[in-house]
Amino acid sequence: MKLNTILMLALTATLLTGCAGTAPIHNVNQSLSQRYTDNQMKVAIIEAGIGRKWVMTPVAPGILNGRLSQRGFTANIRVTYTDQSYRIQYVSSENLKAENGKIHGNYNRWINNLDQDIQLRLAAQSIK
Repeated sequence: MKLNTILMLALTATLLTGCAGTAPIHNVNQSLSQRYTDNQMKVAIIEAGIGRKWVMTPVAPGILNGRLSQRGFTANIRVTYTDQSYRIQYVSSENLKAENGKIHGNYNRWINNLDQDIQLRLAAQSIK
């Protein structure tokens, strides 16, 4: 009986460990109090991305794709923007345990950092 209990506890711990570290996928929807030109928004997003090692690729006016590859993890996002807002949306990933609307916690940290850096770059443009 004790062996069965130990095996069940080990199996349960293994299953729980496999789910540990995941959280709901965080998408950003930022409304800004100031208006910016298309170029100001684009430059702020691209520079923030570069600073965080994202490869940012313009796709169309108001749309950038981003890709981050680190230590065997890859995340793909789409950033859409207007003169007074921007959105960062999850597109796909590799090795980040993305399923059922959840993803590895690193992804959300990367997105939060990118969001903060975009806001800082926009604030710096306001001072100029």
